[in-house]
Amino acid sequence: MSAVIADPAVASAFAAGRVPGGVSTAWLDETRDQPAIAAIIAVTVFTGLVVGCRLFSRWFVLKKFGYDDGLAALSLLVLIPFTVLCILLINMGSGRHYEYIQYVMTSETVELSEVLDFAAHIIYTTALVVCRLSGLAFYHRICGLHDEFLLAIRLLAGTLVASFLPQLFLLIFHCLPVTGLWPYDWQPGGDKYTCLQWGIVYSVNSSISLFCDLLLFGIPVAMIWILDLPPKRRVQLACILLPGILVIGISIARLILVIRGQWESDQSWSYNPMLAVEVSEIGATLMALSVPGIKPMFDRWVLRKMPASSTYGGGSAKTRSGTGKSKSKSLHGTPLRSLSLRPTHTMLTSSELTIKGNDDLEAGYPERENTSTEGIYVRVDFNLHENRQRDVDKEHQYIGTAR
Repeated sequence: MSAVIADPAVASAFAAGRVPGGVSTAWLDETRDQPAIAAIIAVTVFTGLVVGCRLFSRWFVLKKFGYDDGLAALSLLVLIPFTVLCILLINMGSGRHYEYIQYVMTSETVELSEVLDFAAHIIYTTALVVCRLSGLAFYHRICGLHDEFLLAIRLLAGTLVASFLPQLFLLIFHCLPVTGLWPYDWQPGGDKYTCLQWGIVYSVNSSISLFCDLLLFGIPVAMIWILDLPPKRRVQLACILLPGILVIGISIARLILVIRGQWESDQSWSYNPMLAVEVSEIGATLMALSVPGIKPMFDRWVLRKMPASSTYGGGSAKTRSGTGKSKSKSLHGTPLRSLSLRPTHTMLTSSELTIKGNDDLEAGYPERENTSTEGIYVRVDFNLHENRQRDVDKEHQYIGTAR
């Protein structure tokens, strides 16, 4: 028998007589550990590279470093111990067939895996909320001229923190008395605890997480819809701000895997994919929120659009080169936060920034532009605004003549 058993732990379990008849060695030897570990490491490394490029771009190209950048760096630091715990759990056998956990893993190993799973998912939940707060800080920075957007973002920040608390409390108080264990029915000493089902807790937490992702990544959708942009520029801006929509799909995948992990007969077989999806969820959120921050570095060294000391450095082209504001716009675009809204949404504009006519549009609000630090510039056809204003003036003149 030992000649056909690949896993020494399986051979030891058979030798000790812990494996009942009807459970084959091939079933206990089956594993998906290595692909899951490879995926987890790859996502973590790639996330680190993307976030590192974002921080480099913000610090050395834009010469700016905001709260959103600090929160993104913190999220990456929290992701690393979660990745380590995921690899430990996989190597312990937590993602093998259910019979492997029941008959091959020792009771001490099972208890340790439960405690590590408990700690890992507290870290996972914390990492996600920090990621989302980083995204909200970024949106708050680029929506600086629109009061209603700012209010919505602040309310959403309160919602994210409020949703984090029930997630955390469900994990901590999943059993009474409180324990890091999540005992199986067959596990010795499990009768001392009254516990919620693992799948119930994780399904509720996954549903809350999906709801938060929908709220978070709904903000750029609303921004792109409301900003007064030509269709081509709207599509280009969507490519920068909307990669986070993919995170919603990852959240749905995690919810499906959690449901399968609780209510399928082979419960643990979905555990490895679930861990890989959880790492991907954090990584994808961080990468999606880092894409706009990488754009200045990409523009400078790949597209070679402008030197670092120009508009990306935080100052206007007029003050640095003396060529005038309109030339800066024609070459480099307009800061996203300085764009006006569609006429039907002008009520969202800050009361401090009332558009009075074409002169204001040409001026480009230099005080606000100089403080723009998001590094996202959109080319706008100001002739379009001139034509619109001319049409409005003609209409008013016609109405006055008719009277």
